[in-house]
Amino acid sequence: MEASKHIAPTDNKNEIQSAKRDVSFAEAFRFWLKLGFISFGGPAGQIAIMHRELVERRRWLSEERFLHALNYCMLLPGPEAQQLAIYIGWLTHRIWGGIVAGAFFVIPSIFILLALSYVYAAYGNVPAVAGVLSGFKPIVVAIVVEAVIKIGGKALKRRAHFVIAAAAFVSIYFLHVPFPLIVLAAAAIGLLGARLMPGVFAAPPKIKEPDKKTEGDGEINNTVPLVIDDNAPPPSHTLPNRSRTFKILAVGLALWILPFFLVGLWRGWDSLHAQEYRYFTQAAFVTFGGAYAVLAYVTQAAAGSFGWITKTQAVDGLALAETTPGPLIMVLQFIGFMAAWNNPGDMNQTTSAITGALITTYVTFLPCFLFIFIGAPYIEVLRGNKNLTGALSGVTAAIVGVILNLALVFGAAVIFPNGLTDN
Repeated sequence: MEASKHIAPTDNKNEIQSAKRDVSFAEAFRFWLKLGFISFGGPAGQIAIMHRELVERRRWLSEERFLHALNYCMLLPGPEAQQLAIYIGWLTHRIWGGIVAGAFFVIPSIFILLALSYVYAAYGNVPAVAGVLSGFKPIVVAIVVEAVIKIGGKALKRRAHFVIAAAAFVSIYFLHVPFPLIVLAAAAIGLLGARLMPGVFAAPPKIKEPDKKTEGDGEINNTVPLVIDDNAPPPSHTLPNRSRTFKILAVGLALWILPFFLVGLWRGWDSLHAQEYRYFTQAAFVTFGGAYAVLAYVTQAAAGSFGWITKTQAVDGLALAETTPGPLIMVLQFIGFMAAWNNPGDMNQTTSAITGALITTYVTFLPCFLFIFIGAPYIEVLRGNKNLTGALSGVTAAIVGVILNLALVFGAAVIFPNGLTDN
């Protein structure tokens, strides 16, 4: 009887391996397009949606592969949710999969925010727009709370992880410690802990369970395997390749230099649009800390030294960005729009504004693709490295505390829109 218990999992594993299936490019194409229209809730909500859809419902990749990719994206400048989409798209369907995933993640929000920006600039009725879309806010809070519960339940595997999460929450909520410092500190603690005290920091050994899929009604279907599980051999395109890395870097540089050259010839090298191209490229490489930190950094220049916009317009832009799908960092597109609207030069005001918005969006998101296509192969090959795993697990634990902070901030804004004093 005991022997049969040990044989059964092997048979089940063989059956599952024989049932292995691939995700077609068409299926992935449809999903990423859909995600672009439903990705409300900022990075926490968007990560929660991808976790629910890709890990739990569709079973495209395992929990560990998802968290490993997320940890890397959290360390990068730029919108981590969009970078996570690029990573998963690249992992499942190579570079074109990453391009489709990353592009569709932002394309719907580009057009929606362009329309809202024009309404704001031409008619100034943001309260009407915000009122129509305010019904999304309670849903956003629920999605963020779900992210805390689900990601926390998976990532907090040791008491040390709970301590890191709690410390991260206290640091960002009460002490207002910059987010990049929290991430770096958590990575350092996780790395040192994994090396010096592996029994305290290392994740407990996993118990291999049959692959299963949770259907919408809560029932478990044991016949659906993971597409990419923890033990799957790395696909050839995920292995580091120096020649491919240099080719991607060369293409990326060309994609930056050529449009800049055309903008300079068209509008002039000292024009507002050329200035936007240079400035928002710089901002794309220092945008640690999320959209709120980025907005503070950009507003300081755009409403200060450059004099492109007012601080009130920057705040209104954040309100519009929060009511649209896509990354919250899309607020930079609004700033690019308003800067060119306020300073059209010899162009039609609307044409100038749209040009400024598209330039800003292009240079903001172009580096995101390069970060993944160049760096992800090296992160994948180090997936079993204990030191890297320890550092990234520390980051994941800290992220739980940061998302909890976001849940409280959003919840307070929805429940007490006028502040606690007035209520």
